[in-house]
Amino acid sequence: MNLPNKITVARIVLIPIFLVVYLAQPFPAIVNEWVALVLFVVAASTDALDGYYARKLKLVTNFGKLIDPLADKLLVCSILVAFTYTGVVPAWATILIIAREFYISGFRQLALEQNLVVAATGLGKMKTIFQITLISYILVPSVPFDIFIWRPVTIGLVIIAVFFTIWSGWDYTAKNLHVFKNRGN
Repeated sequence: MNLPNKITVARIVLIPIFLVVYLAQPFPAIVNEWVALVLFVVAASTDALDGYYARKLKLVTNFGKLIDPLADKLLVCSILVAFTYTGVVPAWATILIIAREFYISGFRQLALEQNLVVAATGLGKMKTIFQITLISYILVPSVPFDIFIWRPVTIGLVIIAVFFTIWSGWDYTAKNLHVFKNRGN
């Protein structure tokens, strides 16, 4: 297994560790908050790192093409489910985000079966940025005055993340309608 793929697998391994820290809270509260934030930042950073090394070292593999987007989806969706479980993110938002991720994964698989590549778009990258911003904001350890701004900002970030999630899904579909037209040929 090459370096970029090891980095991707490390991201997947960090998910259950994050979930234990976030949900089971094995440390004092402030320590849990910081450990959860650091675990997420490290895991999210590996996404850019594995891609960088794969391109720079010319180590792009079929395994990497498959597992990298899966690792991204597992990371974000697992954390959103944990946030929904703890009441921080509404279930409707988590469901919409997960539904879009399943849809796009199926869409990309359909394209792949036709030897077509559905490349990432600017909107897809914006979606990722807003999802990561939302998760990071929620994980930043609270401060005393945060109670007055935390909930409205969280709801605003949820709405923005869901908006870009849906918009990017629509954009992928609209730009690649030929994937549906070629199905079965």
